[in-house]
Amino acid sequence: MAGNAQQAHWQSVYQRHPHMYGEMPSEPARYAAELFRGRGASIVLELGAGHGRDSLLFARAGFTVHAVDFSPSGLEQLARAAEHDGIADRITTTVHDVRNPLPLPDESVDAVFAHMLLCMSLSTSDIHALVGEIRRVLRPGGSLVYTVRHTGDAHYGAGIARGDDIYEHGGFAVHFFDRDLVDQLATGWHLDEVHPFEEGELPRRLWRVTQTLP
Repeated sequence: MAGNAQQAHWQSVYQRHPHMYGEMPSEPARYAAELFRGRGASIVLELGAGHGRDSLLFARAGFTVHAVDFSPSGLEQLARAAEHDGIADRITTTVHDVRNPLPLPDESVDAVFAHMLLCMSLSTSDIHALVGEIRRVLRPGGSLVYTVRHTGDAHYGAGIARGDDIYEHGGFAVHFFDRDLVDQLATGWHLDEVHPFEEGELPRRLWRVTQTLP
């Protein structure tokens, strides 16, 4: 399923299943909030924010948050929740396809968080370009925390093969990472940690990657 079709699919999913991931923040976001706070960050960019459960965590923790997603429905849910919680002034939402350059100036954020965004239906070249854009918008010493499903996941090799280690299962296309790709994306960064964990049904098998810009 091509990227534009995936965008339409996610838009439909958020419309049919508001707050589909629940209101509780993810464990990787809890980890990232503590890491970012400890490193003195104040401005956080979340890529693939969806309906905002993790962006809301960052805002409640006192960060200024740029929330980016390609689903207007998801971001509308986030904006309503932020307004309800009285933290709308801390969150900016932007509808954006990460296959295009990020709509932020150079060195404008202190930290970037992306939970399962990099392992969506993006080609390897798209992923490298996106990490290059993340590097551009991060200030020196800034942190990137991202999570991806990897080739040890039960769905790897299952469903419809789309090439480039992308498999579509149940309408969702996933780019499964191997360790070599993680290491490639860390070129020119300090790779702090590659932490394996499990989440959700099956369960999904993921890596939580932390890397720091020199």
